[in-house]
Amino acid sequence: MFELLFIIGFFVMLLVTGVSVLGILAAIVVATVLMFFGGLLAMMIKLLPWLLLAIAVVWIIRAVKAPKVPQYRRDDRWRY
Repeated sequence: MFELLFIIGFFVMLLVTGVSVLGILAAIVVATVLMFFGGLLAMMIKLLPWLLLAIAVVWIIRAVKAPKVPQYRRDDRWRY
């Protein structure tokens, strides 16, 4: 929600200072892209501890429940 308010305020301030509409649209596109990637980076940093916890839990479960390697036995059906 704050991002939308920022873009609207940015548009209005550029319009008030006399910047052309094409310049305003270019500035809004650049600001939107930068804020999008900044938000993704912030979300990744915020979720990083949970992702590390999930990786640790899966690693522990796989270590405890190791798959059993099948014991191969001699099969006389395939002997010539």
